[in-house]
Amino acid sequence: MTTTVDPNTKTALDEKISRLAVQYRGLAVKILREAIRIPADYVDRSPDDGGDPRCGLSNHEQPRLEYLKRTIIEERAVEKPQDVWFDGFGNLRWIVQDANDGVPAAKKSVVLFDGHTDTVNALRTRWREAIGGGIDPYNGWVDGSKVDRSFLEKELGYLPPQDEWDFLVWGRGAADQLAGVVSEIVATKIMLECKAEGALKGVIVQGVGTVAEEDNDGGGPMYIFREELPGAPVEKFPDVVILTEGTGCANLGAVGVYRGQRGRMQIEVEVTGKSCHGSMPWEGRNPLEYGASIIVEANDRYRKGEGFAKDEFLGGGTRTASWASLATPSDCAVPERFVFRFDRRLTAGEDPERALEDVRSLPSVKRAIADGLRVDVRAPLYEEATWKGYRLNNPQVYPGWVTPEEHPSVTSAVEAYKRVASPIIKPGGTRGQMRHDPRVARWIFSTDGVGIPTRLNGPLKVPQSKRWVRDGAFHYPAMLGIGPGIEQNTHKIGECMDSREFPPVVAFLARFPSVYQTQTNG
Repeated sequence: MTTTVDPNTKTALDEKISRLAVQYRGLAVKILREAIRIPADYVDRSPDDGGDPRCGLSNHEQPRLEYLKRTIIEERAVEKPQDVWFDGFGNLRWIVQDANDGVPAAKKSVVLFDGHTDTVNALRTRWREAIGGGIDPYNGWVDGSKVDRSFLEKELGYLPPQDEWDFLVWGRGAADQLAGVVSEIVATKIMLECKAEGALKGVIVQGVGTVAEEDNDGGGPMYIFREELPGAPVEKFPDVVILTEGTGCANLGAVGVYRGQRGRMQIEVEVTGKSCHGSMPWEGRNPLEYGASIIVEANDRYRKGEGFAKDEFLGGGTRTASWASLATPSDCAVPERFVFRFDRRLTAGEDPERALEDVRSLPSVKRAIADGLRVDVRAPLYEEATWKGYRLNNPQVYPGWVTPEEHPSVTSAVEAYKRVASPIIKPGGTRGQMRHDPRVARWIFSTDGVGIPTRLNGPLKVPQSKRWVRDGAFHYPAMLGIGPGIEQNTHKIGECMDSREFPPVVAFLARFPSVYQTQTNG
């Protein structure tokens, strides 16, 4: 790796952070591999024997969280063991600061690092079938002689040349998003080691490893902003949230700096008909057939762009059928009830109520009602309990957000990247490789950021000094993203991340708070 930062502007803090970020790449890899592996100890054991077939998924994160908590303490990513804890929702929380920097807590800049610790289903059998048995979603690279490399190159959005695959960490959660949480841990370790050089002067850094994000985007921070912040002292309110979801694009480059994303919602459609024997369909009203017509018509309208807004920065709104459940007495009967869901991505200017009305107004829905069926279109509640037993019971509507390009958090991010990330990235990257200069863009998919916007007329009273973004009826702290992993590699068979992305991400996280503090408070 080459150094290209102007030596006239590079500080001792910059140099030390960049050096330690490179030095600790191996540590980050070790922590990540174990975080990925942990479910293997539980998924094949019965619950009576302490097993859990859903270990590592939403609301089943506890073994992984316990490991990460121990690691934070053992690797000295906090000053004292009591600086890391689990909150009432089940999120892993930790905090670092310099208590002797002479700056009152109320005057400090608060930066919150956020990453989720759950993953989607591993589909372990499918990995073995598709790849050839050489890579396991928990144990990673097992036997290179059994790996179908051509399948991986076709399946994944981007892979480096095969002679560089030794840098890759394989397994479910590698790109989404365990590497981001690991980056937070290593970054707070480095900040403590650079305290004498000013890494923590005037700042409070809150680390969060959230739960249930895959099932309920933003539920972890939603709990914090709903349950903890109302009435809290000013030093609890974040000035900036940095989301460590992967910011790599297979075509535009790894390790981008992101400042926005579309929102999303679940639209649930329940079609209730009349069941009867399959030999006499005229005696019933078939919700499956009417529901199928609704899905087909909704898809046709989406393909034509009817009812969807477009935004130059965030992209257009989308809608796709994503889940279904059928209530039927047998496979030789007209079913009683058909329930399905659309995953609806909301771009700037799109309203959740209008998105619901767009489905209610479909001619196929009106036809089903006219023929005697009941059709209910709604945003469902998320009612599952976290591993701590907490039920948020929130509607599954997740607002999008954009941090304005001129916000000091964005200019601070560009400066921090140039100071400590650029020096450890080789210039000239193409496709999914890292870029020497910061690439400021936005996510295609969703992150925990959708759980943070709160209504302006709600209980949070935020001082103007926090520079929160006002966005229609909502406000929220400035949000940014940087994380290891390529978006197009997530949720796929053969998921992996390039460990060479750890050093620039970790360095950025370790340097951003002090850069932001200097830019905004001098």
